Amino acid sequence: MKTTLTPVARAAAATGRFSGYGHGLRTTTTTTPFVLRTAAAAAAAPTAASGLIFRRHKSGPYGYTQAKALVFSRFGEPADVLSVHQHSISPSLPDGSVLIRALACPVNPADVNTIQGTYGVKPKFSPLLGTSEPSVIPGNEGCFEVVSVGNGVRGLKKGDWVIPATTGFGTLRTHALVEDADKKLMKVGGDKGKEGLTPLQVATVSVNPCSAYRMLKDYVDLIQLSVDGFAKGTASGGAWFLQNGANSGVGRSAIQFGKLWGLRSINVVRERNTPEETEELKKELKELGATVVVTENEFLDRSFTQRLKDEWTNGGKDPLMLGLNCVGGKNAAQIVRSLSPKGVMVTYGGMSRQSFPFPTGPQIFKRLRFEGFWLSAWAEENPEEKKRMINEILELMREGKFKAAPAQEVTWSWDTEEKVLKDAVQGTLEGFRSGKGVFVFGET
Repeated sequence: MKTTLTPVARAAAATGRFSGYGHGLRTTTTTTPFVLRTAAAAAAAPTAASGLIFRRHKSGPYGYTQAKALVFSRFGEPADVLSVHQHSISPSLPDGSVLIRALACPVNPADVNTIQGTYGVKPKFSPLLGTSEPSVIPGNEGCFEVVSVGNGVRGLKKGDWVIPATTGFGTLRTHALVEDADKKLMKVGGDKGKEGLTPLQVATVSVNPCSAYRMLKDYVDLIQLSVDGFAKGTASGGAWFLQNGANSGVGRSAIQFGKLWGLRSINVVRERNTPEETEELKKELKELGATVVVTENEFLDRSFTQRLKDEWTNGGKDPLMLGLNCVGGKNAAQIVRSLSPKGVMVTYGGMSRQSFPFPTGPQIFKRLRFEGFWLSAWAEENPEEKKRMINEILELMREGKFKAAPAQEVTWSWDTEEKVLKDAVQGTLEGFRSGKGVFVFGET
């Protein structure tokens, strides 16, 4: 990307009347070098001694901050509709505003669905960035650092780490000018701030861990069920829950919360390419806190419900009251067959893209309940509880009691090629991945 000021913009900047998100900018696209690295490669990244010279581009003419963002102006596949847009941000901040720069931003499946136009809420295209067509910046999750603070901001200062307080923020960008910052941003970590935390932990805390936390808390009181079972002398351990997609970010979070809260979990994963890789994954999830890990083939086998009774639930005396479903299709149907009477299945995704008809018999004769969970709607209705929950999870991370999901890092520096960024977003829903795709920001 290459940006130049038009004559009108140069004149406006000279007189101090040029402000906003790129008005008066002329933008052209050029091919530039790029950097792509995994978490393992990050430790061995080249330095200036290897001959690479890093340049910081964020300070433009007259003190304007030069910024880049991934944008789209129509719905479609990320590789087809995303582009990098460069713009400038005035050094004169409006009252109540802050300038932030990105440290790390993950790409979630919901972000890709939003770009495709298949998500539950469609974004509104806006001309505020000065793009040739009204556009949207995707992304709901990220860790940012406060660079400068305007008058009237009460709860934030330079150097604070923040995350978006609401959905639809548009995180896939290098910098942002945020108006009404006290309302739109949440300071990380309460009084302790960012101490003992990493950008990667902070960037990935507000979607997957929060979804798992709420689903384990809000539909069945599993902790009370455990207490009652022990009090009656009928339970052989903590209450059970069952989940598919157990290797996902939500699944790994649910495993860890279950362990922390004294619960037992049955976890379903897809077979890997080799039996050895499958066994390695099972071992990894058990080390994380999973009680039982089975493959999808084992789960869908006719013998599973009998194994559930004989091997794990004390002959059926320990009820299975909660199932978490992000797959759908036959997998979801097996959850229904596995639940105890009056159990609840909570659906929060449909990765198989296979329909799941609500079975009449189990609804009537087992009196099962079927719920849907959407974190965005919950968070909008419970903003203060969301803040409390995030700080609780961050404290567990700080204490080493909760691990962030594995990440596949993609470095976003000023010269990172547009195709690298687009491919990283496109790859979010494709095949087995070593971890969640996360943009880690370098020299921007």
